[in-house]
Amino acid sequence: MGIAESTAADHCLFCGAVVRADRAVDGVGFASATVGGLDATDAVRRLIDRLDRDDVRYLIVSGVAPAWFNVLDVEAVAEAADRPTIAVSYEASPGLAPAIDREFQGAARDRRLAAYDRLPPRRRVTVNGETLFARSVGFDGDAGVDPAPDDGAPPTASAEVARVLDAFTPTGGRPEPVRVARLAARGVQAWRAVPDRHG
Repeated sequence: MGIAESTAADHCLFCGAVVRADRAVDGVGFASATVGGLDATDAVRRLIDRLDRDDVRYLIVSGVAPAWFNVLDVEAVAEAADRPTIAVSYEASPGLAPAIDREFQGAARDRRLAAYDRLPPRRRVTVNGETLFARSVGFDGDAGVDPAPDDGAPPTASAEVARVLDAFTPTGGRPEPVRVARLAARGVQAWRAVPDRHG
């Protein structure tokens, strides 16, 4: 199952897309969260419950701070799914802490920074010649943190995480389950934005 979002001015729409090993799409579901809130984790848990798919083997989530730093608790999501979970991002980054510190104050900043600090470590993985960054829960090797390379880049993801991402990424650097989920979320958001939806 891939989970991705599309954010509009006042709300964030998450889509969960079930994509089989043969890459056929086998179900979708939706849940909303607030922009700038702290309810993204609850929205993703609702989405997992609504889809209620015992046949899902892995959960792949696109990003960890959707909807204006509505930071996901990846471990809570993995626990709700009862499946190994990967949160994947697509660009090198020094981390979100400076941006959170800049954009929020007081308790709002402290809660986001605490949630961000609890995230699993970010690790590099190469898929189809492109570098992704994965935070994983429930895979072999998650407990130990490999030493960072001398160039300051994140350590390398485990072989199992790399295998899962490679298996579900037929081309490019975006796993098919999250690519489908993102397209569906964007499509619904575009449909909602049309004044006369019956035309």
